[in-house]
Amino acid sequence: MATQGNGRQPKYQRIAEALREAITAGEYGPGDRLPGENELMATYEVARMTARQALGVLQNEGLAESRKGAGVFVRDFKPLRRRGIQRLSHDQWGSGRSIWSADIEDRTLVVDQVQVYETTAPQRISQVLGIPADATVWIRSRRFVLDDKPVLLATSYLPADLVAGSAITQEDTGPGGTYARLAELGYKPVHFREEIRSRMPSQDEAGRLQLSTGTPVIMVCRTAFADEGRSVEVNEMTLDSAAYVLEYDFDA
Repeated sequence: MATQGNGRQPKYQRIAEALREAITAGEYGPGDRLPGENELMATYEVARMTARQALGVLQNEGLAESRKGAGVFVRDFKPLRRRGIQRLSHDQWGSGRSIWSADIEDRTLVVDQVQVYETTAPQRISQVLGIPADATVWIRSRRFVLDDKPVLLATSYLPADLVAGSAITQEDTGPGGTYARLAELGYKPVHFREEIRSRMPSQDEAGRLQLSTGTPVIMVCRTAFADEGRSVEVNEMTLDSAAYVLEYDFDA
């Protein structure tokens, strides 16, 4: 294991760098247990808190995860490559495929914690959708679990007067999902806008996504537009930052 590093770095960062290099070199593979606090204390002649901080750095980076009573292990999870442009193309959902199929290949995706209900639109949502402040929306709230790991929370808002009585108000929207159903209603999405930012998760988000302490989330807010610029859906998504690579592939 490499022990060299920048002498001006805090000791815990130098230890974390050495462990990171060992993981990259294959010395520790997915699922392998990393040296524990006692071993790091002896190897690097540091205090327990320093060893704990070093392991915490790798957990915060998404490279390792703590298992209660067992230690810290190299994370056995392949990051999800979110293909931001391909997944929203009409060829994707218009042919009855899930937009997720552009991302997950042959991996196992489960949607759970599904809630579908009608309520008064929050002010920020009514403004984006261009509906009266007291208008109602249908909300679709879901959690997406990839290879047994929660990776995304999503909450969609759709104008009630537009989707009432359609499959969009059911848990299972059918082939092609919400966008295919909107097209059938005469409100085919023709343009999308996504806004992206990052922040630390709320306690509820950290619990539902099973995040390690210190792991930030990526916030993606997508608005779907039909002809003449009408907003037909707002989707607020919370992503586990350690589980994702955001890919945008387009011509100049």
